[in-house]
Amino acid sequence: MQLPEKIIRSTPWLLSYSIQRCLRRPGLQRKPHLIFCLADHFEPAILPGQGDTRASRDVQEERLEQWCREVPKAINEWRDGEGFPFRHTYFYPAEQYDFGIVERIAQHCHDGWGELEIHLHHGLSKPDTPGDTRKTLLQFRDALASHGCLSQFQGKGEPRYAFVHGNFALANSAGNRGCGVDSEMKILSETGCFGDFTLPAAPKISQTAKINSLYECALPLDQRAPHRKGKDLQRNCEPRIFPLIVQGPLMLDFSRRKSGIPVPVIENAEISTLHPATMERMRLWRAASISIKGRPDWIFIKLHCHGMDPRDAGAMHGDLMKSFLRQMAEGARAGDYHFHFTTAREMVNIILAACDGKTGNPGFFRDYRFTLIGRPVESEKVRRADQVVSRLGD
Repeated sequence: MQLPEKIIRSTPWLLSYSIQRCLRRPGLQRKPHLIFCLADHFEPAILPGQGDTRASRDVQEERLEQWCREVPKAINEWRDGEGFPFRHTYFYPAEQYDFGIVERIAQHCHDGWGELEIHLHHGLSKPDTPGDTRKTLLQFRDALASHGCLSQFQGKGEPRYAFVHGNFALANSAGNRGCGVDSEMKILSETGCFGDFTLPAAPKISQTAKINSLYECALPLDQRAPHRKGKDLQRNCEPRIFPLIVQGPLMLDFSRRKSGIPVPVIENAEISTLHPATMERMRLWRAASISIKGRPDWIFIKLHCHGMDPRDAGAMHGDLMKSFLRQMAEGARAGDYHFHFTTAREMVNIILAACDGKTGNPGFFRDYRFTLIGRPVESEKVRRADQVVSRLGD
């Protein structure tokens, strides 16, 4: 993408960014809780630079075995306050469903290293249709449930899921490319999606002007890109419109210099070997102050990656990631913050707890509303957490 085009596409959100930086100030009155989620666009068949060509099944199996062996070793040592490692939420592409491949990553998740959710690339050669989109989502939703994945609302009813749109073209927001279905958000809502984790998309055309936010769609769900406008989530106000839009940080990074002059670059929370997780970047993610109105000390940091891209192994489970996790833990021990590693489902549960006015340790509310299929509803655990919080106060 050429620089002039990138600037033109970025103008709407840059205007919002300028206003936001003037008005939004991180809550510094207390040690914040940093709540992390890594949305992994997990595509074992990816062949970088080769378009739609997919890796052979043997290659996919080899990649998965290496992943399931190396990731636990890399992240096991550094855990959050509740004992959880830095797990991935594996958004697996519905159009690439393979029983054996999914069963292997599902077992990795059941062993405690992440959770599986829904990813979808469609409308690539021609616009998709609402009927085919609904059919694909339902079939894949039920397939993942048969692997013991996904969740239910308070342990009952049909499977519920989080979503990431392929090519960042959520609800046909990319100019009728990579989707084609204006009513996609309505279809997501009706098939059980509780949270969308696609954004940010900058510098792509599908990036909304609304940034660094947690919100409900404010436009009708059956129209194109209803997430362009939204109602911010706030304390003591239960959200009604699902899926919730869970955005990751979108900032400008002025740390790079050319001839001594700061050169701004887009910080869009992508983790890769070229852009590994670092404490310098974490300070920007924290400064985005993505939170529920009235709960500024719970800061939500949604990152994203393409974990199966072979070029990014070092950033996923190599020294780059280990260094970041070690420094994260050191910062917590120094008293700078609390940190919590969550899955997409857990992050939405904590968001809903914040909307309900819950206080204290957000880690108490990982299973607040949506519970993993086959896992008992932890109402007693939440009740005990409420008792602890009431004693501790705000």
